[in-house]
Amino acid sequence: MNILLFGPPGSGKSTHAKRIVERYGLTYISSGDIIRAEIEKRTSLGIEMDNYLSRGELIPDTIVNTLIISKLRRQRSNFILDGYPRTPEQVITLENYLYDHGIKLDLAMEIFIDLKTSIERISGRRICSNCGAVYHVRFNPPKREGICDLCGGRLVQRKDDMPEIVERRYSIYTKNMEPIIKFYRGKGIYVRVEGNGGVEEVWKRIRPLLDYISSRESLFQERS
Repeated sequence: MNILLFGPPGSGKSTHAKRIVERYGLTYISSGDIIRAEIEKRTSLGIEMDNYLSRGELIPDTIVNTLIISKLRRQRSNFILDGYPRTPEQVITLENYLYDHGIKLDLAMEIFIDLKTSIERISGRRICSNCGAVYHVRFNPPKREGICDLCGGRLVQRKDDMPEIVERRYSIYTKNMEPIIKFYRGKGIYVRVEGNGGVEEVWKRIRPLLDYISSRESLFQERS
């Protein structure tokens, strides 16, 4: 089962991607994780990408395509791609790669939330500067304001989590995703899932769909 997972900032797609990985045994490939790992290394490429993100801009397609395709070369089946592709140019690169290697996508799923929810979820997020633990000022606050419960480190707000940056990221996402959604809807694999509500509530909307696809794939493999 090969899945594309989309969603605006704060949609919870990474949280649900990890649940999907655990339940269905897929390999998790996250553009955000790959980019953040490169930024943390403070390589020249990482610094360049950090500058784009701090301005609320998308990282150039050529950079993202290279990072993702290098991962796909090592994982040709049973994967979930989180946050990629995000532009028509990335779609072209991905589709060409999949076609050349005989790889089929089963689902392009979007977990959707509105702008107000996106800003509320993202701008309230705080990250421990020491251990990386994640908190939220409203939904998951620390016991002591500004202090990590786990290690006592200082909690900080990432530059790209500022409200004005989140709004810009949301606008870019909705604009760029319009033709991508149209493309995958035309292929008959696009599904939009309502992302408002708690994690368990959203998961109950996602799980039946993936259970169906998983059982269908198992039946196909048995017959072949």
